[in-house]
Amino acid sequence: MATAKVLAGARVVLPTGTVTDGRVIVDGTRIAGSAPADAETLDLSGHWVVPGFVDMHNHGGGGASFTSGTVDEILKGIHTHRLHGTTTIVPSFVTGDMDFLVQRAGLLSELAEQGEIAGIHFEGPFISPCRKGAHDETLLRDPDPADVRKLIDAARGRAKMVTLATELPGGIDSVRLLAEHGVIAAIGHTDATYEQTVEAIDAGATVATHLFNAMPGLGHRAPGPIAALLEDERITVELINDGTHLHPAALELAFHHKGADRVAFITDAMDAAGFGDGRYMLGPMEVEVKDSVARLVEGGSIAGSTLTLDRAFKRGVTVDGLPVDDVVRAISANPARLLGVYDTVGSLEPGKDADLVVLDEEFEVKGVMRKGEWLVAP
Repeated sequence: MATAKVLAGARVVLPTGTVTDGRVIVDGTRIAGSAPADAETLDLSGHWVVPGFVDMHNHGGGGASFTSGTVDEILKGIHTHRLHGTTTIVPSFVTGDMDFLVQRAGLLSELAEQGEIAGIHFEGPFISPCRKGAHDETLLRDPDPADVRKLIDAARGRAKMVTLATELPGGIDSVRLLAEHGVIAAIGHTDATYEQTVEAIDAGATVATHLFNAMPGLGHRAPGPIAALLEDERITVELINDGTHLHPAALELAFHHKGADRVAFITDAMDAAGFGDGRYMLGPMEVEVKDSVARLVEGGSIAGSTLTLDRAFKRGVTVDGLPVDDVVRAISANPARLLGVYDTVGSLEPGKDADLVVLDEEFEVKGVMRKGEWLVAP
């Protein structure tokens, strides 16, 4: 049972900035504004306390697949990421047969109702064969609004995001449908032109799925989707900050154009995250992980990542040179706002869930708390 705690002496990252020698009060499952007399005090001098991480694009971890795993396997994958600081997660499906996706959506909606996950992301099957990445081309289909509606209904109000190539037949109508139902329409795995991307944004798209990856590059005569996604303030861009998916200059470009409030760090993790090298399945596709880089056995395309958000956090500060406050926005506050859960998670404020991460001076995880309970005790 959670008891009142005062986490004292740390550098605490709040929405208004970092407080040196700050404190966070936890009473039960929530952050409190004042401490009861019998509260336990924990000295965290020399540490950082930041909000729990929010991952809005994640396919698995700990050897478990969110697309095809059993409930126990899915919970194992969720727990693996929690140990690395991700206290809020949205499992993502890779492309599959429609009947299969409908069945899986029903399964994961139950986990959402239980509070284990924050919702469901369908990354396919409505994507471009030209930019399919690690998706099975035989299962791809155009984004017919009737099919999109079928997945929304199957998720029983728990669909948070659908990635689609909006230039395909039905794409714009599907974007409008998603917007009407309060589901994020994300532009990704797309071969769209600049003009087609602008049309999708005007129709209601608000997210770029792993910007730069699985889309045409930026050209001076054909700027493609990247220019449209970078320049429009209505778009938040996902970034996979693992050192493999993005050159540091690309990440710098994204932050320069979007600002810290329109970037969301994601993992796009697959089964091997937090587990190790070897062979795995990503949906129906076989993947080999070598030196922590996941690639399809057939064709060699990068197949998601083995990233955990603590690694993305550390890299953001120590390699990319980003301010800690900006990394916290990208890894906690921004995705929480997009997902519609910022009223309960994404920042350290009284009344919100006591979800937080304790980091040492090297930005290594030393403690993870979720709803007032230590998963990793500092």
